[in-house]
Amino acid sequence: MLVRYFGAAKAASGVDQERLPAGRPLTDLLTDLRRRPATPGSPSLGKVLDRSSFLLNEVALRDRATVLRPDDVLDILPPFAGG
Repeated sequence: MLVRYFGAAKAASGVDQERLPAGRPLTDLLTDLRRRPATPGSPSLGKVLDRSSFLLNEVALRDRATVLRPDDVLDILPPFAGG
């Protein structure tokens, strides 16, 4: 599965995108991401995730129990100023 980070999520993760294992619900993925150490000079990824919305294959994802598949693309979108 491809995870793409935008705005503050990109700064906090230290990468634009990455491939992560699929076959688990979004809640489990978010738990794993929250455990990562903070990138120096950036907000913690956990704090960014708490404020973020998610797109799964370009569609808003609100059910965090959704199981992510290998061919999925998950976009992590923190709030953006002015929009």
